Parts: sequence; C-alpha cells; structure tokens
Amino acid sequence: MPVTSSFSRHCCQHFCFEHIIICTASNAFPYKCITVQFSNGKLQNSENMDFTLYKNNDATNPRKKHQRILTAETDRLSYVGKNFGAGVLKCNSLCRFFVGVLDKDSRQMEVYNAELFNMQPLLSDDLREEDPSDNQPKSYREKVDSCIAAFGTSKQKRALSSRRMNEVGSETLNVAVTKAAANIIAAKGVAALLSDAAQDDLQDVSLVLPPCHEEADKAEDVYRFEDILSPAEYEALQSPAAALLSLSPEELLQKAEEVSHCSFVLEALKFMPRKEDSADHKARCLWFLDALVKFSLQTVIKKKHTMGPDCPPVISRKLMNQFTAQTYNHGRLQNLISASMRAKITAYVLALTLHVNNFQADLTVLQRDMKLHENKVLGIARAMRLKVSKRKGPADLLAEEEHKLATLSLPLPVYRPPGGKRRKMK
Repeated sequence: MPVTSSFSRHCCQHFCFEHIIICTASNAFPYKCITVQFSNGKLQNSENMDFTLYKNNDATNPRKKHQRILTAETDRLSYVGKNFGAGVLKCNSLCRFFVGVLDKDSRQMEVYNAELFNMQPLLSDDLREEDPSDNQPKSYREKVDSCIAAFGTSKQKRALSSRRMNEVGSETLNVAVTKAAANIIAAKGVAALLSDAAQDDLQDVSLVLPPCHEEADKAEDVYRFEDILSPAEYEALQSPAAALLSLSPEELLQKAEEVSHCSFVLEALKFMPRKEDSADHKARCLWFLDALVKFSLQTVIKKKHTMGPDCPPVISRKLMNQFTAQTYNHGRLQNLISASMRAKITAYVLALTLHVNNFQADLTVLQRDMKLHENKVLGIARAMRLKVSKRKGPADLLAEEEHKLATLSLPLPVYRPPGGKRRKMK
C-alpha cells in the first residue's frame, strides 16, 4: 500500500551519480530517510518530482514486512526502485546508511537511519499493452490460475507451470527440444557437454564436504584441522574435554550401557592413554565428534541450547549456523537438519575421525552411530577420495563381522560420481 507523507528534498553530488535525500515528516514507516540514486545520470530539475512509497501489506512474514517500492515521476520519465528482488543493491545488506542533519545555530547533529534505492527508468517497452482477451469472461479454472500466477507460493507456481507445459502438444514440444539439443551439441560438442556435466556433479558434492586440498603433500593437510575446528572453537573445548578424560573405567562402562555417547567415542576412550601429551587434543576431538553425531540424530532444532548446558556457546553457534537449514513455518523461522545437512555432518565426522584415528575410519561403526544406510556412508567416503576396504571387526563388536574401513592415502584416487559406469548388455 502507498505511504502518504510530506517529503522535503535535499540534493547532493556523490561520485558520478546524483543522490536525493527524502526525509519523511511522519512515522509511516520504520526509517526516517531514503537516499535515492538514479542509474542513468544526473537530473536537470530534481525539485520537480513526485515520489510515492509502497510497502508490503504482509506484516507477519519477516521476509516481506520490510519490502518497499519507491516510484518517481518527472516531466520526461518515470522511475522505480525497490529494496528486494534481483536488482537490489548489495550494499544495503552489507552496510548501514545514516543521514546527519546539522543545526548551524546549536552545532548539534541529528542522525537518522537511511536506506539506498537505485532508481531505474521505466520505459514504455516495459509496460504491457492491455490485452483484449482480459475483458472476455473467464472460467473458474482460469481465474484460479491467474491468482496462482500472481500471488501463489513457489510450489503452486511450479505446479501451474508443469500443468501448462503438459497441455502443450507432445509433437510440438519434442520438435522444439530436439532442435534446441541439436543446436547446443553443434555449438559445444559432445565432449564439452560431458565435461560440463561432470564438473557440475563435482560442484554439487563439494557443497557438503569439508574443503579438500588436493595438492597437499601430507595426509593431515588434505582435510585441514583448522577447516573443521577454528582456534577459538578448539580452545572452548578444553573444559568439556577435561570432563571426558576424567571418566573412570566404571563410568565408561555405565555410559556404554546408557548409550549416552556414541560407540566410536567410548571405544577410543577405553584404549586411550590418559597421561600422554596428545590425550587432551584427542579428547577435544572426540567430544566434538560425539556432539556432531548427537546433533545429526535430530530433525527440527526447537531450542537454542539443544546440546545442553555443557556445550560451549561458540560450539552451539557453529552447529546452528553451519549444519542447519532455515525454513519458514507457521509465521516463524525454524532450523532443521535436512538430508543435505545430515550428509554434511557425516562428512565432517568422517574428516575428524581421520585426524583422531591415524587417517583411518571404521565406516560400519560410524554408520551405526549415525543411523544411516551403508550406501550413504560409502558414497560420502568415496566423494572424499578415501580408499574403502574390508576387515574384521573389533574383538568386542562381533569379531566375525566384516567392517568397511576408509583410509586417506596419497595420491588421492579420482572421484567418479555414481551412475558414471554403464553395464554391458548380455
């Protein structure tokens, strides 16, 4: 809806653009000043302009209630600017703007919040001529489709687009697709298209994996420890790690019965010498690894300190920011652990296990701790360029059972995405 208020205009020169500062005389919207930048140069007469501000009516949605559209009318052109969408200035999300008004008598300055709008000229080609068919009576289905196209959710719009595509004749569609594919193949070639597809697969996989340094000369530098735990996060784990080291054999046995820690961590603590210099480092890694495993078993994070009071705040923020996805549900934002986030947690657990266990990881034990399918864990291990082999399980964990073992060794094997091999026809 438009915001009606009186405006006073002050012009100033900045770089090669002209900025107009519009100060409001009412509390109709949250900020006091709007700084306007015209993308096509300077205005000949900046005083002879009419500004109108529109704001989004949906005040309950946190992503929409701050959306604004500003229009400007001159004798020659009309301009429009907005603070959302594809054409919005990135500086608005990275910086805060203020306008200061200096009283020359008192030498006091009042500072107001401001927002920068980039005004684009609205040309006649951008305006759609009135379609005579709009005046024709429409069916109920057509009216619903028009409402979905204008105000529907993304899911509804996708369903509408899919249904409209299905209404197109199959023969016409096949001809168009065949012609487009032939043009692309002729322009790029089959080899280039296959290379692009393989590169896209690698990029999709790299989104959930820790940073991999393929050029590293040492195994510990392939997945660097600093990429998993920063120095500040590592320092915060001193107290929880000390509590973990202080557990007696009887307490470890009791925790194993209560399943309060994952079996990999309990097994490592059972055989870890407590007096070595590396015991503190290993205990910090094991505590964070156990926290990652417990965190992955949740779905929706409903409370801020989901890992309990013993978890340092910096670790809680890391889990929330790095391993959850935000979604909008029933008027509020929620943090959830999606399938991709669970795969990301698994990859970081696997990388941390390599640092703890001499660059080897028992995938079968980790798979059971994280309650995942074996193929999922194997796929992540191969995507991390680990060599997978088989061996007998530990003596106290079913010695006759075969366990999958992942090993990090140099040089790294070449990763081949699933589905790259074709079966031979018999």
